[in-house]
Parts: sequence; structure tokens; C-alpha cells
Amino acid sequence: MNYLLLENVTKSYGEKILFENINLSINQGDKIGLIAKNGSGKSTLLRVIFGEESPEGEKSKIIINKDIKLAFLKQEPVFDERFSILDAVFDIDDPKINAIKQYETAVIRNDNETLDIAIAKLDSLDAWNIENTIKEILFKLKIPKLDQKINELSGGQKKRVALARIIVQEPDFLILDEPTNHLDIDMIEWLESFLSNKKITLFMVTHDRYFLENTCNRIVELDRGQLFTYSGNYERYLEKKAERMHNESVTTDKLKKLYKKELEWLKRQPKARTTKSKSRIDRAHEIGEKASKAIYNDSISIDIETQRLGGKILELYNVEKAFDDIKILNDFSYKFKRFEKVGIIGDNGAGKSTFINMITGLVRPDRGKIVIGETVHFGNFSQGGLVLSKDKRVLEVITDIAEYLPMANGKKLTAEQLLERFLFSRKHQQVYVSQLSGGEKRRLQLLTVLMKNPNFLILDEPTNDLDIVTLNILEDYLMGFKGNLIIITHDRYFMDKLTDHLFIMDGMGNIKDFNGTYTEYRANKNIKKREEVSQNKKQSIEDKNVQRKEKKKIDNEISRTLKEIDKKENEKQKVHQFFEENMDADPGKIAEMGKKLNALDNEILNLENRWESLMEKLEEFE
Repeated sequence: MNYLLLENVTKSYGEKILFENINLSINQGDKIGLIAKNGSGKSTLLRVIFGEESPEGEKSKIIINKDIKLAFLKQEPVFDERFSILDAVFDIDDPKINAIKQYETAVIRNDNETLDIAIAKLDSLDAWNIENTIKEILFKLKIPKLDQKINELSGGQKKRVALARIIVQEPDFLILDEPTNHLDIDMIEWLESFLSNKKITLFMVTHDRYFLENTCNRIVELDRGQLFTYSGNYERYLEKKAERMHNESVTTDKLKKLYKKELEWLKRQPKARTTKSKSRIDRAHEIGEKASKAIYNDSISIDIETQRLGGKILELYNVEKAFDDIKILNDFSYKFKRFEKVGIIGDNGAGKSTFINMITGLVRPDRGKIVIGETVHFGNFSQGGLVLSKDKRVLEVITDIAEYLPMANGKKLTAEQLLERFLFSRKHQQVYVSQLSGGEKRRLQLLTVLMKNPNFLILDEPTNDLDIVTLNILEDYLMGFKGNLIIITHDRYFMDKLTDHLFIMDGMGNIKDFNGTYTEYRANKNIKKREEVSQNKKQSIEDKNVQRKEKKKIDNEISRTLKEIDKKENEKQKVHQFFEENMDADPGKIAEMGKKLNALDNEILNLENRWESLMEKLEEFE
């Protein structure tokens, strides 16, 4: 079944054409990732598809199947700030969702009367499975306080609420703009699994390459205003993209040669041209236009002459840090070696940013000391980034720091050349900062750090808002970086590619040094978790076997006790029969039988007490 059809869709901003006469068909079950450079029009295309912006030209057609439910996750979701999380998540016109909202509201307000009504509705609508699914979604996205107001949330929390809201709707077709932004790694892996297993059609923009790899069955690339479609996941896309780039480079080389010949011909022509020569002139311009189109290369090599690192780099001795009762570091010691590349892993709030702030001197430890080598020059790219002057041009922002970087071969890499390598063309370098997209500003902020030529780079969430092309370029730069590197990121691919080992922060002040990649760490963690589950299951089985044996033992003892009680009751009955049949018996015999009766009563009482005790023990196994 076809869900979406684009025909000859065009969109431009001013003189810049974002996409022109593009065509795309999305069918039920397609899970498509959209890849493009920042500023190419990825988010605009999503908004055009959803109907928030209109395409241009009479030929542009967007046909969406009217029988499907469509939902759109924006990069910056908008809510009524007066809403609670409950109101925002359940702001859907659906009887089952309304019943769940009524139920949750009653629970929050402790309104038993409304709660009974809501429970009855959930029963009648058979909506408890949906309630359980919603609970899982809210739990996995760490949205526990449903009565909290939207205006009290951070941008990241709002994004998670927006994600929960659209998943709760159970749409047929989901359009996602950077769904993994503001999610920690556990959330990303859960979302990846959730979307992969659900019968849902996806069209999304994300820079998370493992997410693309594990979720998508098609990749669509928006390149120079045109769409290129590749079947398969991200790995398959890379293979096919390399083939296309090679073919284009060959074609471009041929066109350039042909263009040169055409120009030579034009120069030889007299001023009064014939109709025939006019067509040849038009052909020359057409060839020139095709040949001059830039074919960017995702992989570049920048061999910068980094400032020399001495023998002493960075040393931490018995460092401790806490905020009230929250332990960040507990007696941590470590000596960094030259050119070491470390990733830092930990849940939100574990203290990752505090750790690097102590290294750079922004936060003081409570105890211990941090020694920084004399030759160390930090370059710190923080989550917040830098405040860029909006009235400056892109080139000015970089040249204010330095005019060039020294290369290993003795040459110089100018500010213009560095900007070009990070996809700011010479023309784009003259644009004012205020005109840049969010991703372009983030890229420029990164370059302000690199232009200082540090020999110890600290990158705190560097991948946020960077497109895949820029990520490839940055990774290539960092792989050749002759200095130390600390990375904090939720981008698993980026972490795997660049780090030698990991610091694992457990949130209780302890840091474990893991010698391996993030993927290896997660695999190791999952193995341990499975072993723990298996051990618990084994223990549970053993416990049940012990309980079964104990229960059988008690059952047997109860049976023996009941038989003993019956035996004593029979003996007691015989004594009573003796008294009835021997009223004139010898007094000595009567006294003897009386003692026996008392003894039997005591034995029966003790056996009955024993039986009650055994029955109580038996109830513990029920």
C-alpha cells in the first residue's frame, strides 16, 4: 500500500534552491532515513510533506494516503506551556487514550470515585494492554511525574514528552526529525528496538548512524537539490554512495575536459554568430554548469602540526567530589598517557560534565589534587557551545582566533582552507553568523576550538546538531589528531570509532576503566545481565525445588500426624468403652485407665497443635 507520493516537488529560500523536481514514493513498511548536509533542506522537506510548508510550482504534487494515521516529531516541539505532562502526552482524540488519561488523573488526585469509573471504562474498551504499553514508553523515556507542568521542563525533557506523545498515538506513518537528540544511550537503544519491531512506516532525519543501520531498510540522500535512493541500511548506503561518487568524479572529469574544448572553440568564434553556433554556446554553458557542481568528499585528511606534548600530561591523585549527598568522584586516581583517547560513559547526572570541568579548572575537587602538564593546551567544546557574534561573518569568527594552522609538512592551512574542509565554501564564509542554521553554527563553534590548535581536546556532546557528512569529516580529523582526547557523547558510532578505552561512571562516585569500545562494553554488560538473569532463574528453580521438597516433607508429616491423631482417638475410644462396660471394675484398674485417658488427651492435644503448626507452614508455600 502506498502511503506517500512526491512528484516534481520544489522548494527554495530566496535564491537558494533546496530541492528541485524531486520524486519519492513511500510504501507501507518502509523505514527510510534521510541524509544530507546541514542547510540542505532536510527539515524543510519533512515540513513540506507534513503540510506545514507549501511546495513551489504547479507541477509539485504531494499525495498522502487518507486512510492512514500520520504523526510528526519536530526538532523543537511546541506545547501549551500551561499543560501538565499528562495533558500533553494524552492530548489525543481517542476513546481508549481518553479513558487512560481519566484513569491516570484519578490516580494522581487520589479520586477513588473517578478511578472506579475509569477502571470500568478501561475494562469495557479492553484498553489495559495500551495502558501497559504507555507505562513502558513513559518509563523508558524517563517521564515519571505526569503532573509536572510543561513550563518546568528543559528542552530535552520536552523533546522526550513529544516523542512519547506521538508513539502513544500508534500512527501508521511516523515522520521523525532527529528523534535521538536529548536521549541517553539506554533510551536510544530502547527506541531503536521499539521502532524496528513495530509494524510502522518511518521517514526520519537522524545523525545516529547505528540507529540508521539497525532501523532502516532504505536510505534517501538529498544532495545538491536532488534525491538519491539506496536500498538497504546505512552500511549498504555507504557502499552504493562510494560507487556513485566514483562514477560522478569520472563523469565530471570528462565534462571538464569537454568544457575546456568548448571554451576554446568559443574564443575562436567571430562576434556575429550563426544559429548553429548559438546552440553550441548553449551546450557549452550546460556542460559548464554540470562540471562546476561541487562533489563533496566525506573523507578528508588534515595533518595539523599539533603543539608538542611533554612527558607529563594530566594526573589525578585521590580526587573526590560531591554535591550534598550526591557523590561524583570517590578517591579517583589516574595518569593520562600521551595521545590517549578516552570515552566517558554514565547516566545523566552521573557527573560526566563535572568531571571534565574539574580537569579544566572550572570546578575544584573537594579532596585530592589534579596536576596538568606544562605543555598541555586544552580545547574544550562544551554542550552549551560558545556565544557567537551574530554581526560577524563566518570567516571573521575564525580569523579573529588565528589566520592559519601549521601543517606537519611545514606548510600552512589558512582559515579559509579549514572552513572549506568543514563544508563552508568561500561564498558561505562571507555569510553573517545570524544567517546560519543551527547545525552550521554548531559546526562553526567546533572550528573555533580546533583553530586554537589544542593538544588536549575535550568534546562534550560534539555530535549534537551535526549532520553525517560533518561527522565523517570531524572523525577523520580526530583520527589523525596528534594529542589527547576525551569524548562524552550519546553517539555510539562516534564513540566506537575514536576511543581506545572507556571511563564508566556508575553515579555513585566510582569510575571503572574498561579496555574496549562502547559496543564491546554494552555486549559485555548484556552478557553479564543475561548471566545474572540466568543465575537468578537457576536460583529460583533451585529455590522452588527446595520449596517443593520442603512442602512434600510437610505434607508427609501432616499425613503422619493425622494418622497418629486417628490412632490416639481410637485408643481413647477404647478407654471410654472400658468405662462403659466395666462400671464395677477394680478401683486400681479404673485409676490406671483414668491415667491412660489423661495421657491420651495430652498426646492428642499436642498432635493437634503440631498439625496446626504444619498447616501454617504449608500456607507459606501457597
